[in-house]
Amino acid sequence: MSNEMQQETLSFAMPPEACDCHTHVFGNSAQYPFSPERTYTPGDAPLAALLLHLKRCHLERVVLVQPSPYGSDNTCLLDALQTIPAIGRGVAVIDRTIADDTLSRMHDAGVRGVRVNLQTHGIDDPAVAARELTWTANRVADLGWHVQMFTNLHVLTQLHKTLLALPTNVVIDHFAHARACDGTQQEGFDILLDMLACGKAWIKASAVQRISSAGGFADVQPILKALIEANDTHVIWGSDWPHPGARPGIPRNKDEIEPFNDVDDIQALNRLAEWVGSNEILKKILVDNPGRLYDFDRTAT
Repeated sequence: MSNEMQQETLSFAMPPEACDCHTHVFGNSAQYPFSPERTYTPGDAPLAALLLHLKRCHLERVVLVQPSPYGSDNTCLLDALQTIPAIGRGVAVIDRTIADDTLSRMHDAGVRGVRVNLQTHGIDDPAVAARELTWTANRVADLGWHVQMFTNLHVLTQLHKTLLALPTNVVIDHFAHARACDGTQQEGFDILLDMLACGKAWIKASAVQRISSAGGFADVQPILKALIEANDTHVIWGSDWPHPGARPGIPRNKDEIEPFNDVDDIQALNRLAEWVGSNEILKKILVDNPGRLYDFDRTAT
């Protein structure tokens, strides 16, 4: 949602060094060409606009996540990180051609994780997914990075033994795509809670509109409460700015620019604070947990 359309103000005091752990940047397509294998074509969402989003939300740190339209070409992400080394971290996408010196340069730029887009690419075969995750984790483990998964509870259930055996931490996007209307007893949710409780997994409490269509997204609160109770030191928050994503009933067409979704990020933060109900836990989610996971205590070079 554009800044002009967002009128709400924060209902709570944002703690210093709060972090938006899930954002994307999309540069000019002439400078940063999209992958021909992409499933959608986004509009522009440059770093300057992202910084305005952070300022408006009183957020001081940010994590840039490589969006799927760029495939494994991380140039746009890395160029943005070079501009904001003190406040920015990144999650890249790699393929099997990646060289050690490229990974080292990514680390110096602030990359601290690698994303595996199972959901975007329709990978629900557990054997294929397990191979991809295992290779990725082994490739980046020595750097101290994590593996970030864009997937759902069904796939997570099939893969949980593989995930527990990985040599890295696992970060799961967007509430693991749990269906909020199905509550905390839905199949696979117990697996997610167990992975959080044992410290293997981290969860992004991000993009509630992806998992709920209820008024005020009220059915997400019990989901979030259960995640926090499982391990409040492994829950983080992200806006998903600039809010890409398919619209129900509308097929994606990569030959046309797909508009971003209208989401009020101030409203999302106010909801988060209300649902959490504790300044101490809110600070963990917005400050302490991201600080550890993304190594913010060490300034990128």
